[in-house]
Amino acid sequence: VLLAAHPNLSDPVYSQTVLLAAPGPNGWHFGLIINRPTDRPLSSLFPEHEPSRSVKNVVHFGGPTAMHALIALVKGDSSPGIDALQISEGLYLAIGANTVDHVIESSPNDARFFLGWVVWRPAELLEEIRAGYWTVHEAEMRLVFRSSTEGLWREMSRSRQGISTSIGSDLRV
Repeated sequence: VLLAAHPNLSDPVYSQTVLLAAPGPNGWHFGLIINRPTDRPLSSLFPEHEPSRSVKNVVHFGGPTAMHALIALVKGDSSPGIDALQISEGLYLAIGANTVDHVIESSPNDARFFLGWVVWRPAELLEEIRAGYWTVHEAEMRLVFRSSTEGLWREMSRSRQGISTSIGSDLRV
């Protein structure tokens, strides 16, 4: 699902953010802030790595957890590697260094690259949604991989009704 921050959420990390969120193991949830591009191309992180130069999009700030870790959100018909989690049909999160390298080398422009991510303990995301921090929206591929995320939060916050959906077995919104 996509989560749009409530307009009154003043936390500097999450203010005016849109997150892609998914269930993880044991009741945990994870997410990526999809509307915080940096000004850094991937090649600036790996100047000696030739394939990194072919990545067209800049790296995004994905969240405050593990900000040193490079993660790839990948579109595709099959998993990009052993260290990838399937988020939905045709959407994978590559978290292992070897898998991310494989994505960079084989299909760099079918992916978006992030530094860091967001993690919620069991029941924490449900509490935040119930407290009104987030509205829940359908995770549409066209929004997740939109070429420019400028204005995305504004558009989603205008549509405050969100959806009623399930985020994992322990979370109903």
